[in-house]
Amino acid sequence: MNFARTYLDYNASAPLLPDAQAAMIAALALEGNPSSVHAEGRRLRGVIEAARDCVAALVGARPADVIFTSGATEANVMALGGGCDTVFLPGIEHDSVIAPVMSSGAQVISVPVDECGVADAGAFAARVLKGNEDFGRAVIALQMVNNETGVVQPVAEFAAFAREHGIACHTDAVQAAGRIEINFEALGVDTLALSAHKIGGPKGIGALIVRDGLATRALISGGGQERRRRAGTENVAGIAGFGAAARAAADGVAGFAQLAQLRDRLERGVLQASPGAVIFGSGATRVANTSCIGVTGRPSEISVIKFDVAGFAVSAGSACSSGKVGSSHVLAAMGVASDVARGAIRVSLGPATTAADVDAFLAAWRDIHKARTAANCSGRPLIEIGGLASMAASVRGD
Repeated sequence: MNFARTYLDYNASAPLLPDAQAAMIAALALEGNPSSVHAEGRRLRGVIEAARDCVAALVGARPADVIFTSGATEANVMALGGGCDTVFLPGIEHDSVIAPVMSSGAQVISVPVDECGVADAGAFAARVLKGNEDFGRAVIALQMVNNETGVVQPVAEFAAFAREHGIACHTDAVQAAGRIEINFEALGVDTLALSAHKIGGPKGIGALIVRDGLATRALISGGGQERRRRAGTENVAGIAGFGAAARAAADGVAGFAQLAQLRDRLERGVLQASPGAVIFGSGATRVANTSCIGVTGRPSEISVIKFDVAGFAVSAGSACSSGKVGSSHVLAAMGVASDVARGAIRVSLGPATTAADVDAFLAAWRDIHKARTAANCSGRPLIEIGGLASMAASVRGD
């Protein structure tokens, strides 16, 4: 095992920022309950509300619109897990969106995407305007940025049309926060989900941003916390860390675009070393840090393990789906052939990534590619590392 590690899986989770860690430690040292009216309680309440201000500022919302949750999965379930008769759903959405929708009992209408994975606004409009169909209480769910390909979705366009026709709009903005500018009011959506650990905050804390005046379904009842929208004593340390990470993300969003230079360098190197490789979503607008790469005949779980052994952390799709063997549902929705999709890996860069990191990854890529080419030419089995096949199933994500 190469112990000089290079982390290239920021879409799965960003390393904890020092400011977030310091804020959490400071919060853990405080006594009391944030719902208490005495000085100790008020001090904790102040920590929560200061963090709420930072999270709201990150996405251009009002502090009163922010509901702290255990993460984006809970936020997506709060927004989509019940109460709607019809849900318009592109096939590229994250599992934490798809699962609550499919179990909600609502009518689900698929929204097609093009070959780059961009949701088709024209097809959505045509379906809504078709005949005099009564959709009842309807919502369109559309992520801001795809977690596997980094493709940016036309959320504002969908939200504007939806609003004109009495349809609510929810967006999972987990992969967009800190990477592109977000203005909740300007987007025109009704709800928006966030996760702290994607922007350098702690795991186990997130938020649902809710349009002023919109009623939300409380998943957890039994207390008046979060303005009676989510009961239970707040995770003060997690919230404090989230606030610090949100503040840092807001400060760094303008500079995040510079990562495109490193991403493009990486993709050029991959295509030079492997002319048959495919960069999924490269024809669309993407966030600056994400490359989803496919190579026919190289199973992604094997590639992930080989890179891990070489000292690089990359992934095979969504980390939230690890443990399942199969092709990505995102790439399937894009019409990617299964043999190509089966070999897709995701490389996601972050603020700490350097040109040296990219060059080291490309050297490892070339070594792995040469080994495969040599194996194909000689007729030797591709898998030569003991236990590799059994390990593969545990790291596959789709």
